[in-house]
Amino acid sequence: MATRHLSTRPAEQHQRGRFLDAALAVLADRGVAGLTVRGVAERAGASTITVYTRFGGRTGLLDALYERAFDALGEELRTPAPADGEGVADLLALALAYRRFALENPARYGLMFERSVHDYDPDPELRSGVIRTTFAELVTKISRVAPAGADPQECGYLFWTAMHGLVSVELTISLQSPLDEWFLDPADSVQEATYRRGVGAMITGLGLHG
Repeated sequence: MATRHLSTRPAEQHQRGRFLDAALAVLADRGVAGLTVRGVAERAGASTITVYTRFGGRTGLLDALYERAFDALGEELRTPAPADGEGVADLLALALAYRRFALENPARYGLMFERSVHDYDPDPELRSGVIRTTFAELVTKISRVAPAGADPQECGYLFWTAMHGLVSVELTISLQSPLDEWFLDPADSVQEATYRRGVGAMITGLGLHG
């Protein structure tokens, strides 16, 4: 997608990318509490004034990090599809890529879809742009398999809620103390199989085929 916060100059892109990599590392290592201008500057080996100069402050840094997270998710969703290249198998591959991204990047996923940074609300224009661009891939795939008369946008929204709900609960449970009486085995193979069944149920319920 076309990024709003990146300069077209390669040198500037490299420098901003260095700070965003540092911000991602801080987010992963220290959580949202450690995601400060000072913390990012220290991780990047730079001064806080340099971060302010490039991003305008903490909010600008978070906006850029938010956008970069959606770019990364978009790349995952465009991962090469199954051999047939279309149909329900293609849609399932997208769903598995979504789960993989969330499980491998829980801090980024939280920044994207939760209020994990309690005093941060993404710029509305930015938020609208990244969501529309990222999920255009989902709607495109849905449109290939939707039944006649169905609205691909609505089907795409419902399909996304299934993916998002399943993986969000999986993440929440994984970050808490284990429950002996929990009805799902924590093994990844079991979790993935359950996710596949949940996504498959939505595919069937929406009448998607092909």
